[in-house]
Amino acid sequence: MEFSIISSYFPGLTPEQQRRFAYLPALYQLWNSQINVISRKDIDLLFERHVLHSFGIAKVVEFAPGTQVLDVGTGGGFPGIPLAIMFPETQFHLVDSIGKKIRVVQEVAEALQLDNITATHTRAEQVPGLFDFVVSRAVTQLKDFYPWVKGKFKKQSFNSLPNGLLYLKGGDLTQEIKESGLQVKHFYLKDYFREEFFDTKQVIYVKGK
Repeated sequence: MEFSIISSYFPGLTPEQQRRFAYLPALYQLWNSQINVISRKDIDLLFERHVLHSFGIAKVVEFAPGTQVLDVGTGGGFPGIPLAIMFPETQFHLVDSIGKKIRVVQEVAEALQLDNITATHTRAEQVPGLFDFVVSRAVTQLKDFYPWVKGKFKKQSFNSLPNGLLYLKGGDLTQEIKESGLQVKHFYLKDYFREEFFDTKQVIYVKGK
């Protein structure tokens, strides 16, 4: 699990960020042995398939200080935990409908002393408040997912992208997007990362209404 794959794409990391990222594999090895949140074959590719994949969003928008982000269906904490390390002045609220996964998120965030993360065992529709961005990683079809979060966006934007959804997905999404009826912008991760894993991966952006 080579940390160098992260530093090669993001060379400006602070010593504290480097320390936190370097600690991630041991934390996830520990918690994954108790509560399976990452597939066995992926745990050895944590930096590529989980951390760097999460950073597809960081390539699309660099969150300004004070940004509030909701991570829906976070699972073991992706993309929220890597993004919280990358953007320490952005507030992240991570939610998942499976309580044991949120326990892992809380334990990892506490071990890393990430005070810009809150994590709740709940469904997206039940989360109070408004956010600048909603992020998620391939939870379900876009037509099913977007109704959960369409009312969650603040009106006022102050980032380089207007407030909206940043959705990590893979494969041919033509039919899925057509069925959703949404206007989307595609960001292809192969334009940012050279690893074969990213050849079919995208960030789908939907402007909030």
